[in-house]
Amino acid sequence: MVKHRVLVSDPISEQGLAALLEAPEVEVDIRTDLTPEGLLEVIGGYDALLVRSQTQVTAEVLQAGVNLRAIGRAGVGVDNIDVAAATRQGVIVINAPDGNTISTCEHTFAMLLAMARKIPQAHGKLKGGAWDRKSFVGVELSGKTLGILGFGRIGTEVAKRALAFNMRVLAFDPFLTRERAEKVGVVMASVDEVVAAADFITVHTPLIKETKHLLSRDQFARMKPGVRILNCARGGIIDEAALIEALQRGKVAGAALDVFETEPATLENPLLSFENVVVAPHLGASTEEAQINVAIDVGRELLQLLRDRPFKNAVNLPSLSDEAMRTISPYLELAEKAGRLAAALAEGPVQKIEMTYAGKLADKQTDPLTRSILKGLLGYHHGEEVNYVNAPYLAEQHRIRLTETKTTRHDLYADLLQVTVQTDQGDVTIAGTLIADLGPRIVQINDFKVDLAPEGTLLMTEHLDQPGMIGKVGTLLGRADINIAAMQVARRSQGGMALMILAVDKMLDAETFEAIQYVNGIRRVREVTV
Repeated sequence: MVKHRVLVSDPISEQGLAALLEAPEVEVDIRTDLTPEGLLEVIGGYDALLVRSQTQVTAEVLQAGVNLRAIGRAGVGVDNIDVAAATRQGVIVINAPDGNTISTCEHTFAMLLAMARKIPQAHGKLKGGAWDRKSFVGVELSGKTLGILGFGRIGTEVAKRALAFNMRVLAFDPFLTRERAEKVGVVMASVDEVVAAADFITVHTPLIKETKHLLSRDQFARMKPGVRILNCARGGIIDEAALIEALQRGKVAGAALDVFETEPATLENPLLSFENVVVAPHLGASTEEAQINVAIDVGRELLQLLRDRPFKNAVNLPSLSDEAMRTISPYLELAEKAGRLAAALAEGPVQKIEMTYAGKLADKQTDPLTRSILKGLLGYHHGEEVNYVNAPYLAEQHRIRLTETKTTRHDLYADLLQVTVQTDQGDVTIAGTLIADLGPRIVQINDFKVDLAPEGTLLMTEHLDQPGMIGKVGTLLGRADINIAAMQVARRSQGGMALMILAVDKMLDAETFEAIQYVNGIRRVREVTV
């Protein structure tokens, strides 16, 4: 029997490794004392590598791992793994996104209750020798409204527990449908509706460009007096400066924070000085069960891969034959960026995604392209939770209908990839192709014809086709010291609606973005990083 050799280079419990240790065809070496140089020396003899966050899996390590088929990360984040290099080497990267769901959910609810009943403060005072009942009058959860921003696995579990406490739950998620909301027993709402109505607000989104400072000064201004805020997801989703101001003014009655914009948090962070703020050092996944579960999940996934059986949690593209990879790889970046751009422009919950492959693409293996489109589209809002393997499954869970069409001819291009996203507020269409010496190009946005390199930060405006529009926007960017690297302008007809796309060297600040929104004649502004 051919043995598959697996190297475990970070501390992982044997209970978590049970599936690998008990498999007769697998040889597991646990070597948690390897230096970076030592890892380079031995990695060439292994078929798989299992890590947590300590081991740095660099491009150099991957190059030395000539026999590597897979890297397993016992956890969600893969910041310590060069995923792009792994993909180039044909190495599958697997993570464990489900193992800490219950742990994080329960921690959120523990923080919610601790904040509502002022338990840490009362505990500290009694430990100091003072029997003080008057200073720690709390609030009940029953009858209150909980707003949940981000309704994935963790947000859904939090909602179930809140409903058991007789709370009313408002939920926002870009892919939440009314049907699913009703099934769970929550009310689907927009961010603004959640912010305005909730007595408690908890965030459960990934930290991506679109969710950074999701709760900022504007949102705090719309909240009820006496609102309470929780963040057990990622530091940076809440603007800490804005939260501090709201606490100082008394607008926010309390906060419970497990994560911070800068970690580890120190006493220099003013949030640690407020008596009505409950804090913890990023303990969301810190339970015995969660640590074991993520190891069990990734161990089982690795074993499935080594046995050439189906697996679900690959962060990068599943293995393809060398020939298939050569023919399809030039289009993968185009597909993912087309999906991401479509997600950025779509408004409302996605109901249907139509994918069309025209020309030479119709003869190719398009399943990887479809997965890339879905990863870009769903990942725009859900970050690292979405990968090439689970993207179709997540689309199904969100009850998104998928259609795929192939046609061997196109009037303008030798090959064309097109994505149409249908929502209850209208359709968005993105089309792209590859152009010799230029690479991926977006050639259509809705019914506007463009020629756009999908890279960097793009500022997109829909406006009336009238003189001076380009100059007005350019002036505002210039005042903010934002350079324009490239520009595209398209229109349907003279004097009608026009589309302007500006590639800019850095993201806009909130003041500049708002100023552009108020330029006379502009109907819509979007800033997208692709």
